[in-house]
Amino acid sequence: MIQVIDVELTPNPQALKFILNEKILKYETRQFQNKDEANSDPLAKLIFDLEGVVSVFYMDKFITVEKTKESQWGQIQRPLVSLLKSFDVSTIPAEQELKGLDEDATQLYRKINEILNQKVRPALAYDGGGLEVLGLDGYTLKIRYQGACGSCPTSIRGTLTAIESLLKKDVNSAIEVIPA
Repeated sequence: MIQVIDVELTPNPQALKFILNEKILKYETRQFQNKDEANSDPLAKLIFDLEGVVSVFYMDKFITVEKTKESQWGQIQRPLVSLLKSFDVSTIPAEQELKGLDEDATQLYRKINEILNQKVRPALAYDGGGLEVLGLDGYTLKIRYQGACGSCPTSIRGTLTAIESLLKKDVNSAIEVIPA
């Protein structure tokens, strides 16, 4: 049974991070910007059924929910905690493995992800967000912020520059990071 063991504020005033008692994903992240995107994901679909929810992000042991400015957390928080208690985690779609990169791209991609996993994603997760790598074209890395970071003004420019600087220093000075 999934239980919410804590709720944390995020830098995004319209998003809360719900800390769970167990892992719901091992290595993937799931981001849904609207109810239609969530059609094939039973967990996200149920959360979107709560009035006022505008995005859902989940990974590992937390779920970040973003609400409309007009909505109150009271109308979302208590029903969310209740639905999680009765939700069957086995209905969450299986996680996918990365496919389709050649050996050189795979090596660079793995090194980039290693640095992102060690130094960037934990900090973003702390704030209720995440980072999805959408593609690697040569040395140009295309990313998308997830969860609370997806609509937070500070992530759009400041964090992007910091990530690029880190990857230039730790992986390859030719890397350029662009947002989706």
